[in-house]
Amino acid sequence: MTKEFSVGRQASSYSISAELDILAGGVVITQDYLDTLELNGEAKTSLLGTVTAIYDIGCFFGAIMAFSLGEMLGRKKTVMLGTTVMAVGAILQITAYGVPQMIVGRIVGGIGNGLNTATAPVWQAETSKATWRGKLVVIEMICNIAGFSLSNWVTYGFSFLNGPVTWRMPLTLQFIFIVILWATVPWLPESPRWLIAHGQVERAEQIIADLEATSVDDPWVVTESKEIQWAAQYERENTMKWMDLLKGKTGAGNTATIRRLILGAGTQAMQQLAGINVTSYYLPTVLTQSVGLEDSLARLLAACNSVSYLLFSLIGIPNVERWGRRKMMMYAAAGQSFCYLMITVLIRFNEKPDYPNPEKVASASIAFFFLYYIFFGIGWQGVPWLYPTEINSLSMRTKGAALGTATNWIFNFMVVEITPIGIQNLGWKFYIIWTVFNASFVPTVYLFYPETADRKLEDIDRFFREGGPVLVFRDKDAIATKRPLAYVEHEEAEVRRNSSVLGAGDNPEAVKRRMASIARANGGEWAHDEKV
Repeated sequence: MTKEFSVGRQASSYSISAELDILAGGVVITQDYLDTLELNGEAKTSLLGTVTAIYDIGCFFGAIMAFSLGEMLGRKKTVMLGTTVMAVGAILQITAYGVPQMIVGRIVGGIGNGLNTATAPVWQAETSKATWRGKLVVIEMICNIAGFSLSNWVTYGFSFLNGPVTWRMPLTLQFIFIVILWATVPWLPESPRWLIAHGQVERAEQIIADLEATSVDDPWVVTESKEIQWAAQYERENTMKWMDLLKGKTGAGNTATIRRLILGAGTQAMQQLAGINVTSYYLPTVLTQSVGLEDSLARLLAACNSVSYLLFSLIGIPNVERWGRRKMMMYAAAGQSFCYLMITVLIRFNEKPDYPNPEKVASASIAFFFLYYIFFGIGWQGVPWLYPTEINSLSMRTKGAALGTATNWIFNFMVVEITPIGIQNLGWKFYIIWTVFNASFVPTVYLFYPETADRKLEDIDRFFREGGPVLVFRDKDAIATKRPLAYVEHEEAEVRRNSSVLGAGDNPEAVKRRMASIARANGGEWAHDEKV
């Protein structure tokens, strides 16, 4: 467990450093920033949106690069490379005196962040037990929110100063977490699944044993290693090239590659179409232009909102496994749709010229911005990053996570690019878009998305190999929050079979402890007097 948490903590450190780019949410209304880059005035609204959003284009290409680099270099080296590239981009942004250098810096920083966001969740998922996998990724995303909150308070604090320090110093703070990553990532274990896929079985088995605090001859370690080797071999024999996938070919094996890629990328697209970055990047802008608040009050409320966002997102840690991925996404999407509906109605009355009390409805809309973040933090902050790492097969996990991350960033770019123009030209009607999108996610998840909570990654492979239905709501096992009994019985049978090869010098008590652990993890009891 120690190394599991270590990978989680360092992934979280990366998340905080990445999320500090949301400083742009406070920086974009900082006067010295606008003066230095000559971005003042309504005529420059489109360019301001592009400078802000171009970071996401860099993230998109970084995630695409992770397709090949992630498999070639491994998880550790890819994160180290991404962190280094992020540092170069940060330096370019901090020292910028014009739009061209700022754009280059944001693209370079985005490439590094794209490499990391496509790799860190996969690495964490592949070094976690099924019962902890969801929790650790949610914890990582909560640290992401902590970075977002920190950025809001930093920009609010620096807004009381004057000159370049008001935006250059906040951007510099990224280096605190970049240095932490440089110092700690080299000491973390590589993904055992990546090692086995690249022929390093002995090293992988040692890491699996270390993660479980046991020895390499533990029957469970042997079983886990053999299952991963079998899955890797199966995928090597049946995996498809990207060009073949684009042509619609599916290959001889029933790996459901295209379907799994679409499901994983779909969660990332939905996360962005939920409208989170309408407010994450531009909440001070939304509060000043749509609600009519003063600049200082808008910054303060954005910072307070980030604390609420952080605290309520903690609800997701114990419940991501208890409620499951499907319920968290569906319930949160319904709540988010309701919030945007209320925001739309209230801002409509606020903008109505003859409405007698515009200040009251404007104040009421702020409450629904806060409530929206609560729903999003619980359900949609972490699950879309977790799901692509679970739903894709071993050989496609890096590619699938990278495709999902690339999808996230390209939709992120679209949202961030259109938001300033949408608020300026459409007013209250702009928020109808996000109301409709959120409402549509409820039936989408219900109909098409299988549950992945409390499953081993090999369980999910088995579901697709055995031809799991596209309309998953018809299959009780596919949508069950608890691990299906068939998977539990298969694992117990494999552990028994592998324990039969124990030599005279081996300790059968390890088998009993492992069988009892499996039973407890699945809510049952194991008969200790049963033969192993």
